[in-house]
Formats: sequence, C-alpha cells, structure tokens
Amino acid sequence: MPEKLKFSLDGRECVGEQGMTIYEAAKANGVYIPVLCHYEGLKPVGSCRICSVMVNGRWMASCTQPLLEGMVIENDTPQVNEYRRAIVEMLLAEGNHFCPACEKSGNCELQALAYRLGILVPRFPYQFPKRKIEAYPGFLLEHNRCIQCQRCVRGIQAEGGLKIFAMKNRSADVRVNVDRKLASKLSERQIQKAMDLCPVGAILKREVGFIRPIGQRKYDRQPIGSEIEGQK
Repeated sequence: MPEKLKFSLDGRECVGEQGMTIYEAAKANGVYIPVLCHYEGLKPVGSCRICSVMVNGRWMASCTQPLLEGMVIENDTPQVNEYRRAIVEMLLAEGNHFCPACEKSGNCELQALAYRLGILVPRFPYQFPKRKIEAYPGFLLEHNRCIQCQRCVRGIQAEGGLKIFAMKNRSADVRVNVDRKLASKLSERQIQKAMDLCPVGAILKREVGFIRPIGQRKYDRQPIGSEIEGQK
C-alpha cells in the first residue's frame, strides 16, 4: 500500500499517496488544475506551465512535482490565476487562433481555458505570424494553431518506437516537424489519436471535418475541468 501523505490545498486539508504528482493528488481530491502539455498516460514534461501552483511560497509545475508530506499548495488564488491568464493570453496572441473557423471550436482546450479564466481580449499585441499548413496522407498540420505542447511527439510513434513528430529549431523558430515517410504509414486509428491528443486544432484528420456540430461539442456542454471538480 502506498504511503498516505497529508497536504493543504487552498486551505483545505487533503490526503494523497506517495508517488503522486501534485496534479494527480489534486485530481484525486476533486480539485481541477488546468493543463495543456500534460495528458494522462504520457510522460509529463512541464513545458506549458499552465499547471503551475504556489508551494510553500514557491512556483512549481504541478504535473511534474512529486507530492510531499506537509505541502501547502495554492491553486485557486488571484495570483495563480493571473499567472495562468497571462500564459493563455500570450499563446492566443502569438499564434493565429480564429475560433469561429476552427474545427476544434467547442472542443479546444486553449479556448476552454480562455473562457474559464474570463479572457475576452489578450492584453498583448497579436503577432500574426506567417505559418504554413502542411498536408500529409490522412491529416493536416496547421502550424498557425500549434502551441508546441509536444503531446503528439510523446504520444504517437511508429513501430520500434520511432518518432513521427519531433520538435525542430529553437526559440521563436521552434515548430513541429513530421517524418513524411513514417507519417504515410499511419493508420486511421493513429491519426484520430493524434487529433484527439492535440489540445488545439493543429492536427486535423482529413475528409472528416466538422463531423460534430457546434453546440454539441465537449466544452459546449460543460466547462473544462468539470469532470474533475466535485469528485470529493
């Protein structure tokens, strides 16, 4: 049996298990911590920082930080929420996110987080970068919407563990690169998985567009995080 660990979350006494991350412990206690780069079943990397919380007065990425006995964690505070709001606003301003024309509208985690955090217009100037849309057998890669979360890199692999998606370049020029030879061998199931893994509308399965009408999509029906909140 894993050792039980006591910790405080927004002033509430909670119990988790040794080996859990802060994110997992919060989820087990019915508390939602937003994530973008993290996805259940994939190795956490803590790159987007949306899940950051204050622990004993210090910033930590909750998806990678192991839970420790006696932690005092702040998750739903004005300071933490403002920090997350700034990250989401920067992501919206840095790319080209035109929600009304996007197939992922209503099913987009970035869009849903903006609603949850009360974002109407980003405070930062829009960059309007010139980025290409790449076509592959079975799917499209829309670089204008990509937020470099690396879910596709970690979650989609060919036989032998070869990576189909990888990160290319550095700093402002970083982008997802695709091995065309391996991508041509992806099954429909793998393409659908890649699309489902993507938190935005960067990976789209071809010849299936807008199969679910607006108003019936995931975050049209309930806010992001509502599947976690109220578990306890």
